[in-house]
Amino acid sequence: MTKPVPKIPIFGIPFSKMSMQETVEHVTERIESNIQTHVITANPIMVMTALEKPQYKEMMFKADLIVPDGAGILWAAKQGGNPIEERVTGIELIHELMAKGEKHHWKVYLLGTSQEVIESAANMLQLQYPQVRVVGYRNGYFTAEHDAEVVAEIAELQPHLLFVARGAETQEPWIVKYRKQLGVPLIMGVGGSFDVISGQLKRAPKWMQKSKLEWLFRLLQEPKRLPRMMVIPKFMIKVMRNRDNVTK
Repeated sequence: MTKPVPKIPIFGIPFSKMSMQETVEHVTERIESNIQTHVITANPIMVMTALEKPQYKEMMFKADLIVPDGAGILWAAKQGGNPIEERVTGIELIHELMAKGEKHHWKVYLLGTSQEVIESAANMLQLQYPQVRVVGYRNGYFTAEHDAEVVAEIAELQPHLLFVARGAETQEPWIVKYRKQLGVPLIMGVGGSFDVISGQLKRAPKWMQKSKLEWLFRLLQEPKRLPRMMVIPKFMIKVMRNRDNVTK
């Protein structure tokens, strides 16, 4: 039986307070025990979406583990007087789990983004982690009428890890809807991680990550994200105005 996860609510969304290493150990134990785990790597934009859309909030509550991907979550927790010590980013968690998979000979399936990116990401991960078997991959450009076909293919291959990149508002509800049919021990939405793994996009340098400017680096590479990024100042204002209630 896995230990209870220490959590902190950010505007009611229960975030894990575990470090990266603790998260990896917790998830590994569940995978090896064949206990299904849906991990959401959440940021301020997802929190704001949950506050504005009750269905999205309800969906987030169905996840087994919500980890603080965005630096804004750590900042909000600190403002609320209940700090989280470490970010658990999606891309780093992918690599940590793949490294664990080397020891346990896990199988992985990649789903989402474009065909070019998903093929490249699959090849890169297979080269970097040769003891993990990439048993399949598929781009994310399919409609609801193809869901059954996609789910059946993944379920038949029986991977230990399923990473899904279809955009936060699509990937998480899709995972919640089909997780039982998929039967995969670990399912995680990974957003734009495949773009970085494939080399399509670069990750911010360490100094920008430490300075909490990773969002700016990504925006410079993808200016189309500007409307989405405008939610972040709204989140910050909400935190400052409700400092006493952020973590209650």
